[in-house]
Amino acid sequence: MADNMTKEERGKQMSLVKNKNTKPELELKHLFWTLGYHYRYSNWNKLPGKPDLVFLKRKKVVFLHGCFWHRHPGCPNTRLPKSNIEFWENKLLKNVLHDEQVYAELEQLGWRYLIIWECEMKKSNRASLEERIHVFMDGDTV
Repeated sequence: MADNMTKEERGKQMSLVKNKNTKPELELKHLFWTLGYHYRYSNWNKLPGKPDLVFLKRKKVVFLHGCFWHRHPGCPNTRLPKSNIEFWENKLLKNVLHDEQVYAELEQLGWRYLIIWECEMKKSNRASLEERIHVFMDGDTV
């Protein structure tokens, strides 16, 4: 099926996608503060993957992943664009492989990580998300 935008229009639209201080990221930061977890850094480039939230004393980090960009398994938001499919499959696969490398590097450095998917930020998922956060932040296992 053909894309309803030209290659230039699609490129312009994709360039507008923010990677920092997005609405879900701001909501996540607020949620952690509301739950009593005060992060030290956000998007800290001294750790692999530039985690969205860094808790130095706990040696824990949180990533808020967009379902499309990071390929959330089983999520309907992972659908591919209708044009240039080979490009998108390759690009998104590289994202997933990069994520796996980042997680391995963090573990080697003694850091624990939590992945929160953008779709989990919906109000309907809030109770289970808050429970996952508490278990991660206060417990030894996720």
